[in-house]
Amino acid sequence: MWISPSKAMNGERAVVLVFVFRILSSLPFSLLPHALSLSLLSLFSLFVEIRADDSLFLFKTSRPGASSGIMLGAITLPTVMLSKLIQLSRAFSLQRIELDELEHMTMQFWATSACCCGVLIFLSIVMWCAANNKNPHFSCSVWDAKFSLSCVILYSVVCCISLATISHTGFNTALKLLWLLCHGFAAVKLIQHLLNTFPCCASIGEALLVTSGLVLYFGDMLACTISKVCRLLISPELVSIRYGIKRSEIGIIIQGVLLGLLIFSAVFKFVICLWEYFWGADKSESRQNKEIGRSLIFFTSLGFIMIAVAPSWMMIVLDFDVHPLLWIFLFVFSEPLKRLSLCIYWLGLIFASVLRFYNISKNSKIERILLRKYYHLLAVLMFLPALIYQPKFLDLAFGAALAVFLVLEIIRVWRIWPLGKLVHQFMSAFTDHRDSDLLIVSHFSLLLGCALPIWMSSGFNDRPLTPFAGILSLGIGDTMASMVGHKYGVLRWSKTGKKTIEGTAAGITSVLAACSVLLPLLASTGYILTQHWFPLLIAVTTSGLLEAYTAQLDNAFIPLVFYSLLCL
Repeated sequence: MWISPSKAMNGERAVVLVFVFRILSSLPFSLLPHALSLSLLSLFSLFVEIRADDSLFLFKTSRPGASSGIMLGAITLPTVMLSKLIQLSRAFSLQRIELDELEHMTMQFWATSACCCGVLIFLSIVMWCAANNKNPHFSCSVWDAKFSLSCVILYSVVCCISLATISHTGFNTALKLLWLLCHGFAAVKLIQHLLNTFPCCASIGEALLVTSGLVLYFGDMLACTISKVCRLLISPELVSIRYGIKRSEIGIIIQGVLLGLLIFSAVFKFVICLWEYFWGADKSESRQNKEIGRSLIFFTSLGFIMIAVAPSWMMIVLDFDVHPLLWIFLFVFSEPLKRLSLCIYWLGLIFASVLRFYNISKNSKIERILLRKYYHLLAVLMFLPALIYQPKFLDLAFGAALAVFLVLEIIRVWRIWPLGKLVHQFMSAFTDHRDSDLLIVSHFSLLLGCALPIWMSSGFNDRPLTPFAGILSLGIGDTMASMVGHKYGVLRWSKTGKKTIEGTAAGITSVLAACSVLLPLLASTGYILTQHWFPLLIAVTTSGLLEAYTAQLDNAFIPLVFYSLLCL
């Protein structure tokens, strides 16, 4: 079915296409299959988004007031992996990294693409089934099916050709394809679970970004575990399985903590079901006693898993000389003056800011969106000095903060006595239309928006601004755009949107000004500067325009887009 250009294109899609074109124009010839696959994924996702926006009644679980965001959600992580692959290709040509690291990133790119492609196929099937059921609100032509099938077939062919060139990992092409199919299937099951369990908490594009990220992250953990276990149980000389790269202790600790929380959630839910089955029928027991018993089970199982189970996995995957908790203690006290002083500085900022802003939010008529931007500025004050002078400690601190946020959110959602109600009341003071009582995501998106560019910049990095992508785009650019646009904005980008041209210009200008200050500072601390101003201008402008046009959760997408462009 023919789709008119005026209907197919809007501001968000135009910026996303510019972003994809910028990535493709920077690819070396050796990554031609990856360029073809990203082009096909972009076309396929654009087509699915246009068809899905015509039939949003099929996806009633998506967040109200937001577009589907399918195209942005489908291409964000693959472009992040591809931009990192471009960076590692430069390093490999200079003999700065081993072939293993390059091939590991190649598998990560294809795994991410498989997740997104699998979900796009699933959405196409849902819409096709609705058309076959003769739904009066939806139609699907034979041309739609042919186009979708052509994209999938071409994508599969390109994927097979690329994977056939990766032989050093020890996997044959069939096993690699099976591994990618597992990623795609897992992504489909997970996004169904997320949209059904947390309805109206995220758009389809946001759910797709989270889904592909989780499947990629835990798939990497599974592959790493299988590889290590095979080498432990079988003679290393007989095992040809290699997966991944040399991993740092901090990276393994963060993965282990997140794995422990995942296991804990499943175990706690199972134990509570058994407890309620055997003792829940006793009506003579007061409700408060039941809550206390539930709370004891919660904290006991949490402590056991985080102290015993998760560290056991860490010690299997990486040969720690001591218990991981003791390793953390020794790491912090290896530079006690700097790191403990930084902790005191962070705690002081958090205490003063939370106390001040919480009182303002309860008693003031200041708009909630402006209060939330103060936390973006707080992120700059907290993370910028640490990233310059203590980057490894900041990596660990981000992992600890993420774990604390997850535990608090679990306590809030499950109303664990005695903190559940208090945490819910406190967090509700800082929510907006993108949050719900069921799931509050804004603090997660801000933390991960700052942390992910830093974590992904570990190892080889010849672009000194890439770790600062989240801090610059969210802490400075997004904050200035909101404040200036709210106070001085007159010219709007669209008739229905709230974003203004004045705000966007302020955001872009502020990020460029921050870069002009930051680059000389980095040079004084020993960084070798390889960042050029024209590509930097393109990166800042593209991410600023995306922030202006997108209806998605900008904390999640803008830092990743900015990071990808800075890698080029």
